[in-house]
Amino acid sequence: MIDEPCRVLIVDDHPIFREGLRGTLSTAEDLEIIADCEDGHEAVVTAERLQPDLVLMDLHLPELSGVEATRRIVTASPHVAVLVLSMLDDDDSVFAAVRAGARGYLLKGARPEDILRAVRSVAHGEAVFGPGIAERVLTFFADAHTRPQPPAFPELTIREREVLQHIAAGRRNTDIAARLHLSPKTVRNHISNIFAKLHVADRAEAIAAARAAGLGA
Repeated sequence: MIDEPCRVLIVDDHPIFREGLRGTLSTAEDLEIIADCEDGHEAVVTAERLQPDLVLMDLHLPELSGVEATRRIVTASPHVAVLVLSMLDDDDSVFAAVRAGARGYLLKGARPEDILRAVRSVAHGEAVFGPGIAERVLTFFADAHTRPQPPAFPELTIREREVLQHIAAGRRNTDIAARLHLSPKTVRNHISNIFAKLHVADRAEAIAAARAAGLGA
């Protein structure tokens, strides 16, 4: 049994470029162009109506940006793959597209054979980025592992987080007071503030929230 062709929606505001993409994709028997759109709003509506397998998306679009169109399409239909094909190669555009749900990002200078290869790869669930872009994306996510992480519960003061750490460890108020050199009343006040800020009803809920965030281990 022959697999059905990948159904592609082309989105770009330049008619000549859309025709060029049609010419490129029409050479492949495993790809079927089901429609093309010239603005972001039309792309969202068309994608919802036709449910393509893949959207080939420009970012600089009238009515609605390609990033927002990508976000809306992927939110409404998570199975639809979006491959960005854009002239924009700055980090803000690339990472905005990825955060919106794009599975790939190529520049418009890509060769036809590279576009075809990327379309097929993204349609099969892979993530594809142009050479220069791929290096920046990998560097970004590699650096993310070494960046200092924000503290759990940033709404709490440093002292309140210390108290919560002891609560999560199962310590009683008197023990917490002794360890932090505080009066029992001050500890009780801190705990009241913690409950209010974390929107928990009692000590058990506070412990559950704290341990879920990695405190008290």
